[in-house]
Amino acid sequence: MSLVAVTEPEFRKAEAVFRSCGPDLECRPAPAGEDALAEMVGRHGIRHVVVGVERYRGPLYEALAPGAVIARFGVGHDGIDKVQATRRGLLCTNTPGVLDDSVAEHAVNLILAAARHTPVLASQMKQGCWRPQVGRELAGGTLTVVGCGAIGRRVARIAALGFRMRVTGCDVAELDDQALRRDWGFRRLTADFAEAVGDADFVSLHIPATPATTGFIDHRRLRMLNPSAWLINTSRGAVVDEPALYDALVAGTLAGAALDVFRQEPYAPAAPGKDLRRLNNVVMTPHVGSSTQAACDRMAAAAIESIRLAERKCWADMPLLNPEVLRVPGGAPEEP
Repeated sequence: MSLVAVTEPEFRKAEAVFRSCGPDLECRPAPAGEDALAEMVGRHGIRHVVVGVERYRGPLYEALAPGAVIARFGVGHDGIDKVQATRRGLLCTNTPGVLDDSVAEHAVNLILAAARHTPVLASQMKQGCWRPQVGRELAGGTLTVVGCGAIGRRVARIAALGFRMRVTGCDVAELDDQALRRDWGFRRLTADFAEAVGDADFVSLHIPATPATTGFIDHRRLRMLNPSAWLINTSRGAVVDEPALYDALVAGTLAGAALDVFRQEPYAPAAPGKDLRRLNNVVMTPHVGSSTQAACDRMAAAAIESIRLAERKCWADMPLLNPEVLRVPGGAPEEP
C-alpha cells in the first residue's frame, strides 16, 4: 500500500473520497505548509502528495522520491515549480475539466451580486437598515469573456442563453468562431482587448496565470474599460494588478469589481493603503469558485486516479503538467 499525503484543506473538502481509496492507497491529512509537509513525507515514507493553492518552492521536491506524484487538487498550478519537480523526477498533475461548471456558475453568481448590489443590501438588512438601491437587468446587457476556454465558454452560454446577454469573446488563441457562436452563445469574437471591452457592462476574466499574463489587467487596460463596467475575476489573482484596480475603483473610472481570487491568499493588500476590502464597490469571496461538493469530489477522484496511473506506470494516460519528466534519467522512465 502506498501512502498519500493530502493537504488538510483539500482533505476536508472531499474527505469521503480520500478515506475510501483502499486497499492500494491510504490517504492521510497533512499540513499545507511546505516545511511541515516535507517533514511528514520523510518521517512517514509518504509516496505521493495531493496539494492545494499554496506555493511549494524547495523542501517538498527534495523529500519526495523520483516517480512520486504531486497532484494539484484543482486546475491552476502556478504554486508548483515544474522545473524543480522535473529535475527530481516527480510527476506533476492537475484535474482539468472537473470544476468548469462550478467556477462558471460562481462567475455568474458574482455578476448577479454586482448587478443587484446583493452583498451591500444583505449586510444593511442584517443591521436593520431598509435602504433599497436600483440595480441592473442582465437581459440586453453586454458581457465580455476574456479567455474563451472551457470555463469562459460556460460563462458565455449561461449569460447568453439564460439571461439573454450579448456576449463578446476575447482570446489571442486561434478559435473555431463558428462553433463558439453556435454552441456557446458568443455574438462577437476578437483578439483586440480594447475592442472587446469598450462597450461591456461586465468583463469576466478566464485566463491562466503565466509570466505573460501576470498583471495583465493593469492601469493601461483598466482605462480601456467602460467607466460603468464591473470587472469579474474567478481565474487567478496574479492576472490583476491590484493596486491599479484599487486606483481605478477609487477614481470612479471603473464601477466595481467582484473577485474570488487574489495575488496573496488569504487576501492581504498588495500595497500599503490600498485595501480592496474597504471599498463599497468591491465584492470579495475567498477563492470558492470550485468549492462545491460535487466539484471537490471530482477533483479528489481525479487526483487519486492520477496517482493510481503512476503506480501502474501508465504515464501516457496521466494529465501531466511536466511531460518532459519522462525523459529525466533516474525519474519516471518512459512507458515501454
